[in-house]
Amino acid sequence: MTVNQILAVKGKEVYSVLPSITVFEALVSMSDKNIGAILVVEDTILKGILSERDYARKIALKDKSSKETLVHEIMASNVITVKPSDDLDYCMELMYTKKIRHLPVLENETIIGIISIGDVVKSIIDLQKETINYLDSYISGKS
Repeated sequence: MTVNQILAVKGKEVYSVLPSITVFEALVSMSDKNIGAILVVEDTILKGILSERDYARKIALKDKSSKETLVHEIMASNVITVKPSDDLDYCMELMYTKKIRHLPVLENETIIGIISIGDVVKSIIDLQKETINYLDSYISGKS
């Protein structure tokens, strides 16, 4: 299964914020959309990603103010991305080794989606269910 197949099921909707807004404003947007991370985009260019983890570690634990700190001050700017043609194993390996939960999907430098660890796990479970059903049918002689 490829990233493109995951996006075909989950959709390609992408939420983003500007690097110049406050962390508080970004958190409100994330809360409104019920997401754990949001892309930071300026002039259609991916500048970074802001996650709940960034907030917890760089604002809350350091006793900073989310209403005074700007997104670009705490976002992860070295964003790891994938292509639509990348497969699930590659995505899982990236997420595991880099300890990240979200992968923006780029095609020709254009953001076309984002996948999360939850999307990857769900896809793997779905594939395993299909395999089990196929093997069960094969063993029982049903087609």
